[in-house]
Amino acid sequence: MKHFFALLSFLLITQTSNAQLFKKEKVTYDANQGRGSTDNNLLRWGYFLGISNYDFNFDYNEDLRDIYVKRSPGFNVGLIGNLRINSFIDLRLEPGLLITTRELYYSQTYFNGIPDVKSNDLIREVKSTYIHIPLLVKISTKRINNFKPFIVGGFSTALNLSSNEDNPEDNSNGQFRTTKNSIFYELGFGIDLYLYNFKFTPSIRGLFGINDELVRDKDPNSPWTSNIAGMRTRGVFVNFTFQ
Repeated sequence: MKHFFALLSFLLITQTSNAQLFKKEKVTYDANQGRGSTDNNLLRWGYFLGISNYDFNFDYNEDLRDIYVKRSPGFNVGLIGNLRINSFIDLRLEPGLLITTRELYYSQTYFNGIPDVKSNDLIREVKSTYIHIPLLVKISTKRINNFKPFIVGGFSTALNLSSNEDNPEDNSNGQFRTTKNSIFYELGFGIDLYLYNFKFTPSIRGLFGINDELVRDKDPNSPWTSNIAGMRTRGVFVNFTFQ
């Protein structure tokens, strides 16, 4: 992951230097060479790479110690379809693949009165591989030389390919289950950087789950799920877009 950051940083520094981003000369579209900005096109295409950090937000039935979520960096990759509404507003579809892992750590208080509790009973690993499809509205400022800041927001849905929602086994057999489908709202910001050969866009976006993603155990008194009133994904991801 460190090498990934280093490579992207090197790419950004090199390209921005060559494109002379800080000079007054604007990078414009060259139809003969097929390069430069295509902002005036009705439809534009691109792709993105990124990293993510996903968490769970819990609501509880009783006032017990919070479940601790250990997060691991995730990876994002996908495509972009951009529909130009006007000079300042774009509608974007960004289907992608997101991979992340979270570990849940339970307090011993969840297992009071239960005999023979093992250390691995206090930990549950939740692996997620999302087919993530956001529909976003991008609102940009006026272009300043070769910079164009923007904010973005919208809604998204995701299909979790790693979900074990239909697994008949539950936590009593070591299986922590989550739903296949999730719905989110997203908010973020970024900046378009106009380079000679393409437009490079770093952005940061927050993702907030709307629906409860927990599949509860068969036992209504299960120490793993009975105290959870709601479990929703939340996360932050950094994307690097090329158009």
